[in-house]
This record gives sequence, C-alpha cells and structure tokens, in this order.
Amino acid sequence: MSPQTSNILVVDDTPDNLRLLSAMLSEQGYKVRKALNGNTALKTIYQVPPDLILLDINMPSLNGYQVCKELKKDPKTKEIPVIFISALDDVLDKVKAFNVGGVDYITKPFQAEEVIARIENQLLIQRQKKQLQQQIKEREKTEQTLKVYLHAVSHDLRNPVLGFSLILKNFLKQEKEIIEIPRKVLEQMSKSCDRQLNLINSLVETQQFEMEVIKLNTQPLNLPKLSQQLASEWQPMLAEKKASLHLKIPANLPSIEADSDRLWRVLENLMANALKHNDPGIKLTFRADIIKEEGDLNPQVIRCTLEDNGVGISPEIAATLFERYQRGNRAKKSLGLGLGLYLCRKIVEAHGGEIGVITKPDHGAKFWFTLPIMPNQHPSH
Repeated sequence: MSPQTSNILVVDDTPDNLRLLSAMLSEQGYKVRKALNGNTALKTIYQVPPDLILLDINMPSLNGYQVCKELKKDPKTKEIPVIFISALDDVLDKVKAFNVGGVDYITKPFQAEEVIARIENQLLIQRQKKQLQQQIKEREKTEQTLKVYLHAVSHDLRNPVLGFSLILKNFLKQEKEIIEIPRKVLEQMSKSCDRQLNLINSLVETQQFEMEVIKLNTQPLNLPKLSQQLASEWQPMLAEKKASLHLKIPANLPSIEADSDRLWRVLENLMANALKHNDPGIKLTFRADIIKEEGDLNPQVIRCTLEDNGVGISPEIAATLFERYQRGNRAKKSLGLGLGLYLCRKIVEAHGGEIGVITKPDHGAKFWFTLPIMPNQHPSH
C-alpha cells in the first residue's frame, strides 16, 4: 500500500479541520475522502471501505467511539485501522479509544509530520498483515497439495505393489531353484508398471492438484476390455480377501472417450475401499449400462456401478463422502487421508461425468459414475 494507492477517510465535524487534513494528505499522494459526521462516515465506509480512517471523537448524533464500535462489529470493516484524532487529551479518553478498537491516538492541535508518520506506520502494519495472511494461505495450499501427493503414493501405488507381492509369494511357495512364470502374468505386471509410471509422471505436474484441475490424456476406450484387465490384475487381492468380482458389462458397449489410467484409478479406488471397509468374503458386481434421456433417440451416457453386499454406509457419511478428507464408517481402522473418493470425483468430473453412492447401513453400497459416449457411437448389433 503506497501513498499513491492508499485511500484514507477523514471524519470530522469541523470543516476547517477537514480541509487542513485533506490538503496535507493529498500533498503526500494519498487519495482522500471526507465525512462531516458519523452517519455519513458509516455509509461511505460500507460503500467503499478505505485503507485507513482518521476519526474525530466529539461529533453530534454519532460520536467517534460509536462509529468505531459499529465498524468493529462488521467482518467487512473490522480490520480497517482507525486512528482517533481529538482535542481530548485525558488518559481515560485515550484508553477508551483503544478499547473500542482504535489503533492509535493523535491529540489536537497536531503536527503534520506526526500525522503522516503515524499513518504510514499503520499502513505498513496493514501491508505486513496482508503479506502474512497470504503466506499462511500459500502454506495451507502447499500442505493440502502435499497431502494429495502422500495419498497418491500411499494409496494408489500401494494397490499394484500389493498385487505383485501376492503373485510373487504364490510362486515362491514352489520349492524350486528356477521358477517358471507364465507370460500372461508377466504381461499383467508390465502393464501395471506402465500405469504406475504414468501415475508418477502425473504427480510431478503440481499445477493440476494445486489448481484442482485434472489434466486428461483421452483416447477411445473399450470399457469391457478394461474391466477384464482390471479383474485379472486384482484377482490376487480378491483372493486374499476371499472376495469375488462379477462383471456384467455388455460386449457391444459403445466406446468412450476417456483417460484409461485415470479411469483405472477410479475403479481401483472404489474396489480398494470396498475391500478395506468390509469383512472378508464380500461379493462385488461391476455393471455398465447405456442411459438414454427421455425423448432422445441417441444414447447419452454410460452409467457404471460397483455394488457390494457389505455393511453399507450411514446417510450422514454418504452425504459428504466425495469431499476432501472424508472417510468411510471404518476409517478409524485406517491411516488413510480420506482423499481417494475425492480424487475419484475430480477425475470423473474432468471426463464430464458425475459420481455418487446409493447405500444404507447393513444393505451394501452401490457406487456409480457416468461417462459420456463418444459422438456417433452406437451399440453394435
């Protein structure tokens, strides 16, 4: 806040004092507004808040103390520094001025140098406060971004590592020096490594999380094929939890324009949550259906659902489940940050879709999301 940009309101019921202070401040480069009484001052402050107020105390109708009290009640004006300028020089008058929210007190008759020095001091303090507040906001933003990164590393990268571990443990049970691994297994592991490399690359794109914008690399995607690959790769984790995954996706489903790595993350997050928050032995069903809007001849979107027969989710938790740092019913057993479903929402919304959950306690949960069908795509016959 320099003198050229600082806006100062002078409030005094004596016109000569107003003219003197206004001329003095204008010579220093300040933008000056004037008010002859407390009511006029409040109106002009609420319309365009100044950077600082020079306020007389003894005024008719509404005195300076009352004006200051009103300003400090309002969140929009309470941070504006108020310097009292008055002929009252009793200690009690000054104490009262500070008690109602004043930041300084100048006794009349005043010296121009003193007034300017006190104003510049308060403007400097305001400028430093704003800088500090901005630094705090930036630090909080950085901490939130770091939490997103930590989640991606601890959650998204954990799933394939766990899968690799289970696969390798099964092979190591064979008491042989040389173990043969089927080509299909190696291909699955290779594809998973590629997906994780893409995820790591996305993590270094800091702006996408800081700005809460998900950048997509979209291509025509065959959802039935992707779901088969996911089911195959997740088989070790499903077996570990004695769970089953049933795919009910029409083979003739039209192509969608999607980022396969991001969509894989959505499905992995939904499946990982279902396994984590339910007892062993649950049944998962993944469906995909074409949704047509009434009166529209062409299909509009594909609706995907992942349904389980587990413990369900309470309505209170379900209402905020896709917000940042929200967790499921059994979150106390987990050290997760509650970011998985939040990221699912961001990814689905980046694709132009919506996401939600249908659930009630003890009746399982059905997570759903929609994806737009590519233009001119229709189910094959």
